[in-house]
Amino acid sequence: MKIDEILQLVDAVSKSTLTEFKYEEGAVKLSLKKTIKTVPAEAALEPVLTIQAPAAPNQPASSPANPAPAAAAASDPAGEETVSAPAAEGKIVKSPLVGTFYAAPSEDAAPFVNIGDSVKEGQVLAIVEAMKLMNDIESDYAGTVAEVLVENGDTVEYGQPLFVIK
Repeated sequence: MKIDEILQLVDAVSKSTLTEFKYEEGAVKLSLKKTIKTVPAEAALEPVLTIQAPAAPNQPASSPANPAPAAAAASDPAGEETVSAPAAEGKIVKSPLVGTFYAAPSEDAAPFVNIGDSVKEGQVLAIVEAMKLMNDIESDYAGTVAEVLVENGDTVEYGQPLFVIK
């Protein structure tokens, strides 16, 4: 199986509602799994918010204040609930693939960009690692970085907003 074919499978699984995919052909075995990261309710400004069931049965479940009317909620098998938060204002740079987000080229290096930095179209904003391949995330827009929507080392999904450029 070629790398391009594997990347096409990763993209197809990322876009689908599948949570797990296994493929075998001869000696090649491929297993893809989606995981949903849990984010505290205080992070209501995040584009995607995951809330765990309450720890104590007598306490009410935490939820974002004034959820958007169009907020979609879905349950996954692990008992977590996903809620979409209102979109941030500005131009959104989204993740083109599933992987691990890195704000800097190495652990001891400065981030590619910080809030308030001016960016040009095509400038590298971050890296998303997928299947041990480092993929540059380039800005589709010129402007100023208004928000960084993910933390260094976070797992990101296909199409997940990463930056707001104004």
